[in-house]
Amino acid sequence: MGCDGGTIPKRHELVKGPKKVEKVDKNAELVAQWNYCTLSQEILRRPIVACELGRLYNKDAVIEFLLDKSSEKALGKAASHIKSIKNVTELRLSDNPAWEGDKGNTKGDKHDDLQRARFICPVVGLEMNGRHRFCFLRCCGCVFSERALKEIKAEVCHTCGTAFQEDDVIVLNGTKEDVEILKKRMEERRLRVKLGKKAKKPKAAESVSKPDISEEFPGPSKLGVGKPEETSLESREKKISSTSKNAATNGSSSGKAGKPPCGAAKRSIADSEESEAYKSLFTTHSSAKRSKEESAHWVTHTSYCF
Repeated sequence: MGCDGGTIPKRHELVKGPKKVEKVDKNAELVAQWNYCTLSQEILRRPIVACELGRLYNKDAVIEFLLDKSSEKALGKAASHIKSIKNVTELRLSDNPAWEGDKGNTKGDKHDDLQRARFICPVVGLEMNGRHRFCFLRCCGCVFSERALKEIKAEVCHTCGTAFQEDDVIVLNGTKEDVEILKKRMEERRLRVKLGKKAKKPKAAESVSKPDISEEFPGPSKLGVGKPEETSLESREKKISSTSKNAATNGSSSGKAGKPPCGAAKRSIADSEESEAYKSLFTTHSSAKRSKEESAHWVTHTSYCF
């Protein structure tokens, strides 16, 4: 059996038992949930958004995901419920004054305290590191600890004063039970929005069809009375036509030359029996003609005529 030299194998070396289930380190899981983007697995940096299930994302990563929804991405399943940018809410986070970040770690020899959070609750002061439950308001995006909402019961946001309801409170990085409850709320909310849109469509169609029917069958008021602009234009046209008719009748009665009939020969104004003042208005009158002395003795020529 290959036991040369007096080696004695033990049972656990020869018999292979069932593999032990690998347990995930809770601290490492909390650090990944609260410090890294769920979609891109990069460090969270502002602007930070949260979905309706309470997961944290970088806004840039969400926009890139919406622009390129390829099925090959394995991490895309975590954000499959995000259909548009309206499904996420930009968070208003309060900075932790005790968090230094990478400012003091210039040489790389400083211990990073992963339990120290970047953000805190603005009401109670608890750090947002996963040890305490946090939630945000979907209507305004302000983030608080659950303890603050329970201790200070109000129907108005503690920071900006926006009114909210219980449906607007979403737990950040909650348990499986919390995620199931939030998923049911999300589906109900989206159903309500769809039904509201469907109800608005027939109303809009009715409002469009009503004026068409009224135009096809106008009432007595519409037949008798038109728009003021149309009536004024019609009255002006009538006045102009009546004045032109009156002028024509006056001209014919006073003896002025009107339009001759089709077969009649044209008469010159010089041969007519009108007064000299009336004849002087036309170019055929002797006063309108210039003598040779008054006329110019030179002629101008333009270059483009040759």
